[in-house]
Amino acid sequence: LFAQTKNTPEDYIKIFGNDAIKEMNRTGIPASIKMAQGMLESSYGNSTLAVQANNHFGIKCHAGWTGKAFHKDDDEKNECFRVYNNPIQSFLDHSDFLTTRPRYAFLFELDIYDYKAWAHGLKKAGYATNPKYPELIINMIEKYNLHELDKKYSPLSTEEKEKEMAKRKAITRDHKNDDEDEVK
Repeated sequence: LFAQTKNTPEDYIKIFGNDAIKEMNRTGIPASIKMAQGMLESSYGNSTLAVQANNHFGIKCHAGWTGKAFHKDDDEKNECFRVYNNPIQSFLDHSDFLTTRPRYAFLFELDIYDYKAWAHGLKKAGYATNPKYPELIINMIEKYNLHELDKKYSPLSTEEKEKEMAKRKAITRDHKNDDEDEVK
């Protein structure tokens, strides 16, 4: 058997940095925040959840989820996590998750370049249970200079957003059309 090569932080940034920038321009979520969350939550794409379920943000099933599910112990035993066909689908759903839930609405009033306020805001909104979550995100951003990605912010017009989303959805199938089979 051959050992699978593990992603380094630099690999993860190289692979997903442009996707984080595209999502920042589409939704207003800082690329630094998205990258730090993805890197932390997925262990640079190496975690069981990332490898087996393409879930890079630790997003749980929640009510209304109709896609595939992956069960693993987290805060509680045998918790349900969303499964994606590929990592980009996870990036898109992370954006949709933050932009459509009222508890995160206040984040979009923050300065897009203020990653510290965003990190503390995510914790305040209940994104993670770890009390050190803001510090972990901030440290990740500063260690790998992820805030440099935020300098590429160029918000899209409504028409451009629609075109970009259509193009990105063409890359992958929408999770709502997936079979409801569970991943064992």
